[in-house]
Amino acid sequence: MTPGKRLFDIVAALFLGALLIVPFGILLIFLLLREGRPVFYVSERMRAPGRPFQLWKLRTMCAVAADAGVSGGDKAARVTPMGRWLRRHRADEIPQLWNVLKGDMSFVGPRPPLRSYVERYPQIYARVLQSRPGITGLATLTFHKHEERILSACQTAEQTDAAYVRRCIPRKAHLDEIYSKRRTLCMDLVLMVRTVRRRPRRAAKSVKVGPSLLTRR
Repeated sequence: MTPGKRLFDIVAALFLGALLIVPFGILLIFLLLREGRPVFYVSERMRAPGRPFQLWKLRTMCAVAADAGVSGGDKAARVTPMGRWLRRHRADEIPQLWNVLKGDMSFVGPRPPLRSYVERYPQIYARVLQSRPGITGLATLTFHKHEERILSACQTAEQTDAAYVRRCIPRKAHLDEIYSKRRTLCMDLVLMVRTVRRRPRRAAKSVKVGPSLLTRR
């Protein structure tokens, strides 16, 4: 990460934090009264191979004793009505401003992966995580909805994992590598604006994945 990108992240996180502190406080109180505790969901993610951190989000599912893997159709019944609203508006990711301030994340970059996938596919994530993980990014904008459709059809944790590994990781990694090679502060600003407007470029959807990135060597 360049000093300019890091400075931008800090300034933007402080500005948004100050702007959102009152509405976010009201939202927390509402969630506490409506959904109960815990209000936050904390999950281990990887900043880089061998460098875990704690990702903060607002809880959108009914809490269970043990939870693992990406979210698919097998977890759909656990999503609360308020959780669906939070996800739709990406309000559940507001606490990640803290992750940005700490330096675990940037505003723009690949979404931070679970440790299990980084350990299973180290060559892929050694390349992907050359960019600091982000709240949004090229892959998030261009592939997220397609990923949701793929995973929503899965009925078990095993099906979700298999679909994510086979159909999502290669395509997301390809897009993340494109971002890594072309990233500039101007590109970050464009991606952030498009995230707010929720209008990803159609052209990016046509990006094709080359030979499987999941080949182990």
